[in-house]
Amino acid sequence: MRQTVIELKPVSPEYKNESGQAAALTLMIHDTQPERRFPMVIVVPGGCYTRCSKREGEPVAMRYYSYGYNAAVLDYSVKDKPFPTALLELREAVRYIRDNLDSLCCVNDITVVGFSAGGHLAASLGVYGGDDRPDRLILCYPVISSGEYGHAESVANIAPTPELAETVSLEKHITEDFPPSFIWHCADDKTVPVENSLMLAAELSRCRIPYELHVFPHGGHGIALCDITTVKDENFDRYIEPHAAEWFRLSLDFLGHKFDK
Repeated sequence: MRQTVIELKPVSPEYKNESGQAAALTLMIHDTQPERRFPMVIVVPGGCYTRCSKREGEPVAMRYYSYGYNAAVLDYSVKDKPFPTALLELREAVRYIRDNLDSLCCVNDITVVGFSAGGHLAASLGVYGGDDRPDRLILCYPVISSGEYGHAESVANIAPTPELAETVSLEKHITEDFPPSFIWHCADDKTVPVENSLMLAAELSRCRIPYELHVFPHGGHGIALCDITTVKDENFDRYIEPHAAEWFRLSLDFLGHKFDK
């Protein structure tokens, strides 16, 4: 495996992310057979737009890498960086990959996997990505709305005005250009209510966008891979949910489909 960290172009000269650096894309590339080409998965961790969760980053990327995907993790803008700062960084990540397919041993096939606030960022790319939209999205307990069921902290961090709050309430802006999407959530999520995913699925259905939705009965929020790989030491059992862990296998099946929109 070749692992490389790419510093993305800052949106503005004063921009720094939580680590004090410019936005970064950590790439994990299959290069032992340089003649082969692999699809790319970009993982976008959650963290309320306050931080980038480590548990929802590299472990997830490594899991997809182990199943034959090139993978990347985006360390994006957080804290006092209003929309669309992080979105522009994600667009730049997609553009970088598409501009360097050969050197990255990639085919032009990009999936963005987003968790919680990172799911909002991934879905924002589906709404506002233009030519930088990915081929498909995998949205894991995503923040979608800024309304009744929205996650107040995430919304406040990127939408300090009512106008921006309306813009980032993504269920109101879905069009037929939105990518095919795999969505999963837990019904007992008290942090980001499952209604976020249900509203998104309803809008995708209205626009006849191919999608797959799984609502698991238990697991709450932030359970990532739902197994020992991504537990928090202080609450071990809370993050292990074998039934919800099926989301990963199901997402691989989803990635194997070809969608004609």
